[in-house]
Parts: sequence; structure tokens; C-alpha cells
Amino acid sequence: MNRERRYWLFKSEPSCFSFDDLGSRPNGTEHWDGVRNFQARNLLRDEIKPGDGVLFYHSNVPDPAVVGIARVVREGYPDWTALDPAGEHFDPRAGRNNPIWYMVDVRYVKPLARPVTLAELKMHPEVADMVLLQRSRLSVQPVTPAQWEFILRLGGIHEPFNL
Repeated sequence: MNRERRYWLFKSEPSCFSFDDLGSRPNGTEHWDGVRNFQARNLLRDEIKPGDGVLFYHSNVPDPAVVGIARVVREGYPDWTALDPAGEHFDPRAGRNNPIWYMVDVRYVKPLARPVTLAELKMHPEVADMVLLQRSRLSVQPVTPAQWEFILRLGGIHEPFNL
């Protein structure tokens, strides 16, 4: 049984991993690792599936903004970065038989024609109920189909495209 495509917003600090970084990876694909929040982990593990759309959001910059579109290409699997004691995402509670943390693989699709800033989003009642605008610190958030379409239009993408 096919499920309907769902949409998400993934936050990343561009100094750590930017949308351009994603585009420069082989096949424009990278694992989305290092999420250490249980609510976001549950989304990665249980809800986010291949084919889902991702709004790539640059956070912790002077003008945070949605800058591009990605697609999920691999569903949740154990985040092996939690097992590396030398890594910044190490979690001593995690183990091969007790993964705790999960990640998905995402693929670069295309940049927005122009970034859609957080300040701009706050001006539009059409997206007032977005998780992003509720002061959520979640790095992985659901986005409704209507919010997805509205943000793409704000970002200058008016024509349908192949996600």
C-alpha cells in the first residue's frame, strides 16, 4: 500500500552542513545524522520515508531561511555516528544492539530561486501554524502540503517539478 508523500523541514547550520554541501556530495546524497532529540528521532525512525520532500533550512545565521529542496531517499536506520567515541555526536548509551538514534538519507533536488527567511514567513498567516513559527527548536519538523506549496511559491518555484 502506497502512502501519500509527506513533507518536512530539516534545520542545519550552514557552518556545519549547508545546502551547497549536500549538493556537492556524490549523487547529491548524504545521511542526516547527529539528531539528538527524542521527538525528532521518532520522526526519523518512524515517520519519514523515501519520496518525502524536505525543505532545507539554514539556521543559526543572521537571516535564517529555507534555501532549498531535498528528497528523502532512505528511511530511518541507526545513526552510527553515536557509536564513534571520537565523534562529536557520540552517545555512550548507544550500542549496536541499542541504537537509540536514527538518521535518514536525503538527496539534493534544487535550490529555491530565492531564500525564504524566517522573518518573511512570520508575515504570512498562511503558515502561522508551522512548527517552525512556534519557537520550536526541533531540527526535523513536519510541514503540511499547503505550507510546502506556499513556501515554494514564496521561494520562486511556481511550476511543478519532479521531486
